[in-house]
Amino acid sequence: MNDNGLFQFDNTFADQMEGFYAPARALRCAHPRLLILNEALAQDLNLDPGLLRKDAHLIFSGQELPEGASPIAQAYAGHQFGGFSPQLGDGRAMMLGEIVDAHGARRDIQLKGSGPTVFSRGGDGKASVGPALREYLISEAMAALGVPTTRMLAAVATGEPVYRQELLPGAVVTRVASSHLRVGTFEYFAARGDLDRTRRLADYAIDRHYPEFASTPDKYLGLLEAVGQAQADLIASWMSVGFVHGVMNTDNFTLSGETIDYGPCAFMDTFNPSTVFSSIDHAGRYAYGNQPRIGLWNLARFADTLLPLIADEQEAAIGQAQGALHAFGDRYEASWLSGMRGKLGLTTEHEEDVELIGDLITLLEDQALDYTVTLRGLSAVARD
Repeated sequence: MNDNGLFQFDNTFADQMEGFYAPARALRCAHPRLLILNEALAQDLNLDPGLLRKDAHLIFSGQELPEGASPIAQAYAGHQFGGFSPQLGDGRAMMLGEIVDAHGARRDIQLKGSGPTVFSRGGDGKASVGPALREYLISEAMAALGVPTTRMLAAVATGEPVYRQELLPGAVVTRVASSHLRVGTFEYFAARGDLDRTRRLADYAIDRHYPEFASTPDKYLGLLEAVGQAQADLIASWMSVGFVHGVMNTDNFTLSGETIDYGPCAFMDTFNPSTVFSSIDHAGRYAYGNQPRIGLWNLARFADTLLPLIADEQEAAIGQAQGALHAFGDRYEASWLSGMRGKLGLTTEHEEDVELIGDLITLLEDQALDYTVTLRGLSAVARD
């Protein structure tokens, strides 16, 4: 039992993946104060909310580390709005460690806004209260809607200001994820020509997320296909609830298929495929209607990093990877169609469902209807 009677850390990434991260530590803050604790999630993580509340302001601001924690900042690169940045990494995040939840699933516990790391690139590593609470609300809404997502366990006010365009109250949030492995994690080592570490990372990802491929001869191709399926399902679920991520960079493209990074995102009101929620996305790269296409583009970047592992000869590797990429479209369409059938109450499948759903989408766009309100209205009519 740990000294706080709460966390039972089992830190496989920190223990097995030396060279994939840097040590990290939180900034000191004089007056941390708990803003919100997600008690339902805490129970799901085998944590006692009553015990947790006693020192939550200290633990979740990084002032006190629970026994067994291994605070680290992970290394990764990423394509951001199409341009490659060879070194990004956790510039304002610190992973405390991993625990196994009540369902036997491994989860990362990460502090975000806890201060600068070696990957901060001159940033202050801090977060503010407004975006912290917004992330809590949206991620919990996504979880309630059945959309795979990272979640927030807690938010703590630091009692100190954060300097942006104006002075804002500071905060640290605690994020829970199946893992923080991203396409950008693979890009970091592949860009450096480090095949050994790319292979080690792929093996770790398979063992953690897709162990059914661990002993198969084509396990790296299996990893690509599994991530493609997970992301096809995820993006289809975004589209079915009208969610616009806003920043679909490869460093926000998780191998687990969970939504991560609730920055400039929103649920779409008036139905418009060109809707964007990032002030710098002037070309609409990450618009609502582009999300499936960008999902495939990101998956192709993942495939690039795996080519030397899929086959010794590049031509053979490319051929096999292209097969997995070509399957993405069909996987997305099947998942999206299933989700839309559910939203419309179509309990049996018919070929004309595609036309019916297409007619609804056309109607929504032509008449500039509110997406969610229209579907709620249909539900009300169906109940009458």
